[in-house]
Amino acid sequence: MALDELKAAVPDFAKDLKLNLGSVIGNSELPQQQLWGTVLACAIASRSPKVLRELEPEAKANLSAEAYTAAKSAAAIMAMNNVFYRTRHLLSDPEYGTLRAGLRMNVIGKPGVEKVDFELWSLAVSAINGCGQCLDSHEQVLRAAGVDRETIQEAVKIASVIQAVGVTLEAEAVLAE
Repeated sequence: MALDELKAAVPDFAKDLKLNLGSVIGNSELPQQQLWGTVLACAIASRSPKVLRELEPEAKANLSAEAYTAAKSAAAIMAMNNVFYRTRHLLSDPEYGTLRAGLRMNVIGKPGVEKVDFELWSLAVSAINGCGQCLDSHEQVLRAAGVDRETIQEAVKIASVIQAVGVTLEAEAVLAE
């Protein structure tokens, strides 16, 4: 299993990450599609080649073709939206918030999977990318759809651990050069 190989790659000083990786994925109560879509979208967002190489095959095996594509779409669209909306929010001039975005985001309206799943993946990617406005927006949509806070927090925990593993493995690779 690729998850075991990824855990084995985590250095001893980051044992907590190794344990957390096993628990947030291996013991998740999320339905398979939500779990593996979150894992794939977050692996992409982590920008870690090792994390993506190890987790993508298992995600692909656990997702329908539509869900696999939608999870990649969530990572792609949020890579753009998180930069755009975070910047608008951080600029001190409030006029930027009144300007039309003018960016295509059609996939959000027709993601090819249940809207709740796509929103959950988008929220997880937004956690990695640090866009508070996007986090609030996706959390509100999820809560309005009846998703409980525990489910939302579970997606954020997956995002947190995958990001931390990616950062740790990339730093170790650089230090080993």
